[in-house]
Amino acid sequence: MSKGKLEKFSEMHTFPNVIQPSFREVFQKDFRLKDKWNRVFFNKDYPITLELGCGKGEYSVELARMFPDRNFLGIDIKGARLWKGAKAALQDNIQNVGFIRTRIDFIDSFFAENEVNEIWLTFPDPQLKKPRKRLTSSRFLNMYKKFLKTDGCIHLKTDDPELYAYTLSVARQNNLKVEFATDNLYALNFSDQVLSIKTYYEKIWIETGFNIHYMRFKLSGNHVIEEPAESGA
Repeated sequence: MSKGKLEKFSEMHTFPNVIQPSFREVFQKDFRLKDKWNRVFFNKDYPITLELGCGKGEYSVELARMFPDRNFLGIDIKGARLWKGAKAALQDNIQNVGFIRTRIDFIDSFFAENEVNEIWLTFPDPQLKKPRKRLTSSRFLNMYKKFLKTDGCIHLKTDDPELYAYTLSVARQNNLKVEFATDNLYALNFSDQVLSIKTYYEKIWIETGFNIHYMRFKLSGNHVIEEPAESGA
């Protein structure tokens, strides 16, 4: 491990806006802040938005800057990436955003029923050979249903056409309400402050010629979400 990464990991332990639970704190048990994020961590009772697989936390930080009356949590396992977003939030005194360093596999250990209002999946690993590991797979969507409010949205932003098509297939298979979907977001010539946020890597992909795919959907109904037959999961 490089000296720079070690320094970042060490500094993150001093950041008040970063939570780094151990494996034993979350494996098959509830984390201590479950159902207490607004009361204990943020000290403000605002709607909570998650960014799962947040990378450097660019979306979380910009959304928190735009919406001071909402709370945001970026979640990723890569500590060196999280450091950048957490550091930026502290430097700019953005107090309605925090970060959790953990695997998304443990996500339902962190949040109680109806505790989360919205989820963003910004350029997640498409897991082309392992559909079950995709953050829009039935496995993960059933986890999200445990804590996402019934009217809460899931946003997917990706440069990968296969992940986009797969997620549409999951939605069709389970009669999920798709509110908006496009395979070329910036060709629409629209003006949307939130969707116009661009991460570092997104800018590179756009310059390379990749289309940006986007969809917004809801986990409607009480049924268990099933995997589409063609996914091979």
